[in-house]
Amino acid sequence: MASAREYNFDGIVGPSHNYAGLSWGNVASAKNRNATSSPRNAALEGIAKMSRVAGMGVSQAVLPPLCRPNLRLLRQLGFSGTVTEVLNRVASSDPVLLAIAWSASSMWTANAATVSPAADCADGKTHFTPANLGSLLHRSAETTSTTAILRAIFADGKYFQVHDPLPCSMALTDEGAANHTRLCQSFGEPGIEIFVSGRSALDASAAAPKKFPGRQTIEASQAVARNHQLNLSEGTVFLQQNPDVIDNGVFHNDVISVGNRNLLLVHENAFLNQPRRIGELQDLWSRRFPVPLFVETILGKELSVQDAVSSYLFNSQLLCRNDGGMTLLCPAECRELPSALEVTQRLVAGDSPVDQVAFMDLRQSMRNGGGPACLRLRVVLDEQARNAAHPGVFWNAGLEQQLVAWVEKHYRESLHPDDLRDPALVDETFLAMESLADILDLPRDLLCDQA
Repeated sequence: MASAREYNFDGIVGPSHNYAGLSWGNVASAKNRNATSSPRNAALEGIAKMSRVAGMGVSQAVLPPLCRPNLRLLRQLGFSGTVTEVLNRVASSDPVLLAIAWSASSMWTANAATVSPAADCADGKTHFTPANLGSLLHRSAETTSTTAILRAIFADGKYFQVHDPLPCSMALTDEGAANHTRLCQSFGEPGIEIFVSGRSALDASAAAPKKFPGRQTIEASQAVARNHQLNLSEGTVFLQQNPDVIDNGVFHNDVISVGNRNLLLVHENAFLNQPRRIGELQDLWSRRFPVPLFVETILGKELSVQDAVSSYLFNSQLLCRNDGGMTLLCPAECRELPSALEVTQRLVAGDSPVDQVAFMDLRQSMRNGGGPACLRLRVVLDEQARNAAHPGVFWNAGLEQQLVAWVEKHYRESLHPDDLRDPALVDETFLAMESLADILDLPRDLLCDQA
């Protein structure tokens, strides 16, 4: 895979983007609970980010949102009748459950799956494990549809292996690529995959957060690594997130560290036993690669954990441009918080690979607790694998124009949680998803489950 490229598969924000505050441990999500959202602006912000990334020469693709409301889930939970009757009954008996059925959280495709490039896997295939997202009901309800979509896009068994999600158990809660980082000399060569867990389910003596849940278990991370046929001794590292930062709102590792090629950008309080574990990582790197590994550690006196959470500096995207440079694509909040802005300036002025910082307005996503990195799933593909994948999801100017027109036609300007009981919203979203299926050349029943 020497000529392989990294593709950013961004999640398209769905028509039901709303602020229900369903994500326990996500500070931004809780802070904005029951506020009025703008699905149209959210989707257009996401498309603008894709366009900007593609303009840097970075390969870009899309993943569709999931069909909402999740009527299948509501019927499984005992709500029957017409769509209107179901919505009214759920709204009357359990408004939170109604919000769960309407959740647009699949937009954050960093949680869709863990992906291991073919160069890392013993069978030479790109492996995907859809995340079971078992810590939260609204997210675990995504898994079946996400698996089906990934299998439709990456259907060729010669190049791809899309596994079943891990069993949905508290011992095996898996949050996908938000807790996974890959370092390498080049994308198409074997690298080092870093799995970060928040707790151990089977070791009662292990350190664990006290306030918020550790969503990823070490047991889940190890199972994914085995299923992906990774080199467990020289190609895989398992780290544990610092329980204290989880209790401060760092619900996924991508809120406190980010890596790309030979750069790891990390807060000094990100991991348990961090100096020793980073030293072990550097030793492993030096045994395997002739180029240096840059570990840029951000000190708490430069940027507190609280400021890291509010700015989402570590949820920025590290992007390798066509000209050989590396861009840190940050949310606009990093420009507005002096401590975060100073860190970005120091990175560019130093000797790390980052030579450019860019800022994007993603406020609709940020208010729900998701920044630039949350919105994308990184998939390394060589030319043959790229040609074997479903062509309709890959970015080009025509697709961008179609998506913008689609959003402007089908999305509401504003959405309040009280609007989720409106039967007209169901018709609008189903029509939108049918239209999107046609744009992406995917089966309508894959994107529009009207159970």
